Amino acid sequence: MPAAKPASSSAKKPNNSRGGVKKPAQEIRETHPIRFDGRMALFTLLLFFSGTAALIYQVLWIRQLSLVVGVEVYSITVAVSAFFAGLAVGGVLLGRMADPWKRPLLLYALLEVGVAVAGFVVTVALAHTAGPFVAIESHAGILAWALPFLLVGTPAFLMGGTLPVAVRSLAAGTSRVARVGGWLYAANTAGGIAGALLSSFVLLPWLGVRGSALTAALFNLVAAGVALVLDLRSATEQITGKDIETPDAQPRGSRTALVLYAIAGGIALGYEVVWSQAMAQFLSTRVFAFSMVLATYLAGLVVGSALYARFSNRVRDAWGVFGLLISAAGVVALLEVAGLSLWQLRIQGEVGNLALSVTGSEFAHMCAQFLVAAIGVVFVPTILLGAAFPVALQLAADPERPGRDVGAVLALNTAGGIAGTLLTGFLLVPALGLVHTFSVLAVAAATVGALAVVLGTGVSRKVQWAVFGIGLVAVAVGILTPPDRLARLLLTTRGGGALVFYQESRGATVAIAQQRSGDNVFRRLYIQGVSNSGDALPSLRYMRLQAMLPLLIHHGEPKSALVIGFGTGITAGAILHYPQLNRRVCVELLPAVVKAGQLFPENYKAGSDPRMQIRISDGRHELVRTAERYDLITLEPPPPSAAGVVNLYSTDFYQLAGKRLEPNGLLAQWLPISTQNDEDTRSLVRSFLDVFPYATLWSTELHEMLLVGSYQPIELNANQIASRFTQGEVSTSLGAVGVSSPAALLATWVTGRESLERYAANARPVTDNDPRIEYSRWVRPKEITRVLPELLALRTDPPLVDADDALRNEVIRQRQGLLDFYSAGLAAYTGDREGWDHAMQRVVDTDDNNPYYRRIAGERR
Repeated sequence: MPAAKPASSSAKKPNNSRGGVKKPAQEIRETHPIRFDGRMALFTLLLFFSGTAALIYQVLWIRQLSLVVGVEVYSITVAVSAFFAGLAVGGVLLGRMADPWKRPLLLYALLEVGVAVAGFVVTVALAHTAGPFVAIESHAGILAWALPFLLVGTPAFLMGGTLPVAVRSLAAGTSRVARVGGWLYAANTAGGIAGALLSSFVLLPWLGVRGSALTAALFNLVAAGVALVLDLRSATEQITGKDIETPDAQPRGSRTALVLYAIAGGIALGYEVVWSQAMAQFLSTRVFAFSMVLATYLAGLVVGSALYARFSNRVRDAWGVFGLLISAAGVVALLEVAGLSLWQLRIQGEVGNLALSVTGSEFAHMCAQFLVAAIGVVFVPTILLGAAFPVALQLAADPERPGRDVGAVLALNTAGGIAGTLLTGFLLVPALGLVHTFSVLAVAAATVGALAVVLGTGVSRKVQWAVFGIGLVAVAVGILTPPDRLARLLLTTRGGGALVFYQESRGATVAIAQQRSGDNVFRRLYIQGVSNSGDALPSLRYMRLQAMLPLLIHHGEPKSALVIGFGTGITAGAILHYPQLNRRVCVELLPAVVKAGQLFPENYKAGSDPRMQIRISDGRHELVRTAERYDLITLEPPPPSAAGVVNLYSTDFYQLAGKRLEPNGLLAQWLPISTQNDEDTRSLVRSFLDVFPYATLWSTELHEMLLVGSYQPIELNANQIASRFTQGEVSTSLGAVGVSSPAALLATWVTGRESLERYAANARPVTDNDPRIEYSRWVRPKEITRVLPELLALRTDPPLVDADDALRNEVIRQRQGLLDFYSAGLAAYTGDREGWDHAMQRVVDTDDNNPYYRRIAGERR
């Protein structure tokens, strides 16, 4: 459709004594309704591809920035703010630049080409930025942040201009800015949905980081091509700079609308912060859950913006609508969280089961649950927030300067979003908790709505009273909703028990539940609603061995150890019981986790012992930041499939950690075998083998194994191991978990490098560029019954040095008992009661005093 011409001077209203004040923006009636013809379809496609590319870049850069500045929530939030700051500045400057351009679509094409080039270059550059960032930070402090700001801010600056330029191209000189802006915003955001889902479900698993960036660049180039087609088709009809008339004055109330919409942007991003933290407790830490929530959030914006754009020409009271939308979004968001209950979780489960029965896919089962949960909490409020954008345009945009004013609306809303994210994440949530933070945000939204209907013009009394009533509802619901609402739900969905610790801290929710299994009482640590182990005997066993085993087999005299991840503190506490160490360091991301560790007595008070240095930091970033070297680096991160954790399982991480090892130093990596499928376990092993020429595998518990790697040969000196084992605190700690002798320790040996090479021969390694294990398929039911036998089939005799026959025979006996115990465990998984009984009888005959065996046998009876 040809661009509409500006109204002629003869059609203008006569000037009044103040010099020609224009008609209020909310009273302008649309005289040229939008027709969805071929040209409009091309504009929709244009913005869709642009939005798709933008979200792909955003996902990639958030991932990469975590490797540059660390995954500590403050650092990553500040780094991501660089992206949004670039969008805001680009919206203001490029939107203003677009108005006088004779061919704005040509400018649009240039912007998309610029984003394509800059986006791919920045993605490649970010992969090599961690070292320079830390080096600059050590010498120039805060000035180092200019590096990530410049990198991600440059392409974001260009992205920020695309929507204002597009609106300028289609709506300049008409009264259609709200409708055009709303529709193009909806198309752009719909592209964002595609980008969010494509990046997680398709691109990153199959193409990796650089391949995904290249795909995003291709989307940008397609958008540029569409813009050039539109430009060529309408070159003779474009509005020139001379055609645009200088307005006599800004639309009435425009500055007020800009300020209020900026505040609303901060509130909206505050909702997103709280939603992401609150919903994670009832979903999953898998990246797919976050992607589904983000897609639902964006879908609400699409629906709201498109609906209002469709009916904007019928709205006479834009101020009243704006006030109602903002205030209603807040109270609905609060009501949905306050009303969250078990019946909603049951619906979520039933829909998931339906998807499973139809598709037979566990992946579809879980994604259906994520979608239902997101729709139930996020969708309705975001519809209202999405509709507020075209209303803000209707109030604030001058039809003669759409590029400038659309850019200003987007920029101030984005700037408000940055402020809202920082304020909510770092002040409100730690101080008030999630539920009360929601209440504060809802009341703030109601206040914005009230200001809109009071300061705006032509708002009816009914609308004003409705907005005031919504505010009272927000206050009442906030007061009546108990602050531990989410904590209570956590217990009911995670096996019950008594909640003995709960803290909604900066970045994550940390809880400890005291639970019972038979006659045994234990405590379990939950981070973001997901179990991160506990102090039940099986967990206690593998965590003690995580530290003690590599120290005992170390070829030399280990004096220093680094533990990455505090968790329950049991692994960190174990190194306190190795007396020869003179430097013990533990790096933990969340202060609340260290505080919660006080409730796990089996960690020997690791969080407060003066011999232990606790550093609150990202473990990987700590290795980049400091050149300290250690005889042992041991880590027990969350499972590799959890969002963001794959960075501690990649070849790039192992190469970095290897540089921080002393000669003969060992790296011990926890290898869970029930949290991912067999092919993914092979990839994890492949990544380890690609870095450490000497690699060994040990079995620390039925569900866990341990990879120990070094750049030097790993020698199992029997006399040295026996001497170290007899140290009082060492033998006491290990004896309590069923490892009562050097032979019992050596019996956990599985194999060395040669067998591991056969196991992982055809697997693709996990790398920073190829983090696909984070995006791998959902774990198949009872996958451990497939993985454990595969790994045990690799077993070889431990290569003992200076071992007599008595020790060798005892190792064989202990090993057979352990294999019988694992056979019993596999029988239990398959429901083979007879197989369980026979295997456990052989275990008891071998070692009837082993507390580990007795504990499991007692729980199974």
